Amino acid sequence: MCGIAGIVGRNPENEVVLAKMLQKQKHRGPDAQGVWFEEECFLGHNRLSILDLSEAANQPMVSNCGRYVVVFNGEIYNYIELKQSLDYSFRTTSDTEVLLAMFIKYKDKMLQHLNGMFSFAIWDRVEKKLFAARDRFGVKPFYFSFADHQFLFASEIKTLVAAGVDAASNDVVWADYFVHGSYGYPDETFFKHVEQLPPGHCLSYSDGDLRPQIYKYYDFVAQVAGQQVFENSERLQEEYLELLLDALRIRFRSDVPVGFNVSGGLDSSILLAMIANIKHGETQNIEAFTFYTGDERYDELPWVKDLIAQTNSPLNPVLLTSSEIPELLEKVSYFQDEPFGGFPTLAYSKIFEKARKEGFLVLLDGQGMDEAWAGYDYYRSNSSALVQGIKSPLTRPQVLSQDLRSLAREVNYPEPFDNKLQNKQFRDLYYTKIPRALRFNDRVSMMHSTELREPFLDYRLVEMAFAQKSEMKIKGDEGKWLPRQLVKKTLESIALAPKRPLQTPQREWIGGPLSGFVEDRVSKLKSNPWFERNALSNQWQEYKDGQNDNSFFVWQWINASFIED
Repeated sequence: MCGIAGIVGRNPENEVVLAKMLQKQKHRGPDAQGVWFEEECFLGHNRLSILDLSEAANQPMVSNCGRYVVVFNGEIYNYIELKQSLDYSFRTTSDTEVLLAMFIKYKDKMLQHLNGMFSFAIWDRVEKKLFAARDRFGVKPFYFSFADHQFLFASEIKTLVAAGVDAASNDVVWADYFVHGSYGYPDETFFKHVEQLPPGHCLSYSDGDLRPQIYKYYDFVAQVAGQQVFENSERLQEEYLELLLDALRIRFRSDVPVGFNVSGGLDSSILLAMIANIKHGETQNIEAFTFYTGDERYDELPWVKDLIAQTNSPLNPVLLTSSEIPELLEKVSYFQDEPFGGFPTLAYSKIFEKARKEGFLVLLDGQGMDEAWAGYDYYRSNSSALVQGIKSPLTRPQVLSQDLRSLAREVNYPEPFDNKLQNKQFRDLYYTKIPRALRFNDRVSMMHSTELREPFLDYRLVEMAFAQKSEMKIKGDEGKWLPRQLVKKTLESIALAPKRPLQTPQREWIGGPLSGFVEDRVSKLKSNPWFERNALSNQWQEYKDGQNDNSFFVWQWINASFIED
């Protein structure tokens, strides 16, 4: 897990500019910093050493033949299996060199063979062409832009801004955010001059091109169509369990300690049960991390303790208090660059900070199970909701100026399947839930120079689960039906626990101990031309008066006030 950066162009200042870029994202890789350049290409890398800790595995890495140079962020989990099929003289035991050798053999066709989370760029010194790609679901980021007739790319937006990219806001994306609660389409950012490579896509670029050529290498819909649809739930459990154990096994490949992020719900129950399975119960060296707030209405700590009590894994509980929120907000906002999730994201930042302190540079968590197996309540209704567990409108467009509100688009997402359930799942996987969570979590993990791995987002698991009939996902008023069966016998009280939509007392803190702080942040927006001063004051007063079924819209204002800073 690292940071990558590069420039394709001939500006004589590029070496200096690249150094600024790497300095800006050094938190992503504190173990080594490397550069490689020739006349029209400059590549840089911040390394967080996870596999092959030797200097030989540092990047940028040049191929044995000298023709190709790679910078890579992420992990290729099946690198050992891929390595066995390659006729290449390896100098390291890293997955980076396997990636490079795969490209030499297969060029862009090698992407179909990779099981991992990745964004990388490879420069071909003969053809003078850059090839770059991003993993199937976009776990790792790839941002790019043009400045001074040059193509620039990086792992974070702030890195591009440090290189001179115009930081002007993308007012249309901001309008969509405030009106609809959306975070932009897969190729957009909240910055007008910064784009992102969508998940499952790759690009090629040569010096002088007006635009990179971008194309999709992963057709999720076609892959789902090719999956077996099981009629027998027992057989499906067997097949899914086999894949799940393999997904977890290859994600334990690491030359540094691995821990996991745990809650009291089903996803963590399955994760823990599977870890115990592949480690044959020897889990005393695999530490668990969780957060709590001291509010019994939201805390999952009792469930977590019950869960962990069945293993030998040490538990590291991390407390989030309301008094920490202002300072944490300022810190986390800097690393996020764009609007992010509420107080849970701040809590996760403390988990990664703790993990780093305890020497655990890699954590696993349960992201992706809800989307694959229809775990949210709105999957079981005709609702088009984006957030579980709220009844009032998500946003408050009435506080916006007419000029900004008029920019908001009618947000529509593709519906490539013939049923509402799969189309909702597809929306969440590629446009709403997963893209947001992956961005938030990448930034808070890398903020503390730690790596986050998502076993349930192994593409083989997602494709298999997604393809199954609705009765394998939902029975009665219970989502994630089939995964529950995997742990029902051994962890019944947790496996059958309802999905809890909130994990922190964000609503109560905003209107209570943090109301003065929030008042100050909201006041900062009253001079912003995007907002109507009186409407903003009225909506905030109504929230304080008890109209607080949902705190998302207030969180939007708080978040925006920090981005504005």
